[in-house]
Amino acid sequence: MKKIALMLSLAFMMTLPVFAQKDKRAQGILDAMSAKYKSLKSYQATFTFASVGAGTKESYKGDLTVKNEKFRLLLGGQEVFTDGKTMSTYIKESNEVNVQDYDASANGELNPTQIYTIYKRGFDYRFLKEQKQGGRSLELIELTSNRPKSTIKTVQISVDKADKSIRNWLIVNKDGKQTSYTITKFTPNVNVPDSFFVFDKSKYSGVEVVDLR
Repeated sequence: MKKIALMLSLAFMMTLPVFAQKDKRAQGILDAMSAKYKSLKSYQATFTFASVGAGTKESYKGDLTVKNEKFRLLLGGQEVFTDGKTMSTYIKESNEVNVQDYDASANGELNPTQIYTIYKRGFDYRFLKEQKQGGRSLELIELTSNRPKSTIKTVQISVDKADKSIRNWLIVNKDGKQTSYTITKFTPNVNVPDSFFVFDKSKYSGVEVVDLR
C-alpha cells in the first residue's frame, strides 16, 4: 500500500528558510485557488506521479475523482474508494481489498478532499515566480511547515493564473526524496453517483476481502 500512502499521506507538505512568511501575493493566489475548489460540486483529475530518492524511483499515471467528502483514487495498480465513512483499498496484484473505517484527520493536510485548504493550517508561504507550461501561465507558490515534527522540507504548488486550478506540485522531504504530481486533465463538476465511491465486490471476480474494522 506504499503508493497509496504516498498520495494520501498525498505527505502533501513542509520547512522553508526562517525568513519565510505568509506574503500577501501568495495568500491572494492561494485564497483564489481555495475559493475555486470550494465552489465545485465535484471534479476529476488525471495526473502523472513521480518519486525519486531514498533508493527508489517510481513513475505512474493516476486518476482522482472528488465529490464533497468522497473520493476515488487510482494509482499504480491500487484503487481507493471512500464514501466519507468507509475506505476500501483494492490491490490489483493480489486481487485483495482492505476495508477500514475512514478517518479524514488521519491523512492530515494530504487528504485529497482538502488539498485546497492545506495552506491555512500551520504553514508559511511565499510567491516565487510566474512561469509558462504548455501555453498556460502558472503562479508558483512555495509552502513550508512551521511544525518542527513535519517530515516535509518544502512543497511547491503551481496554480493556473486563468482558472485558479492546481496544475502541479512538488514535495521535497527532509531526507531528500522528491515526489511530484502533474495534472494532465482537469474536469470540474463531473456527474458521478455516490455509488461510484463505494467498492463493489461483484465487479472484482474472486477478490479477497480483508475487513480491518
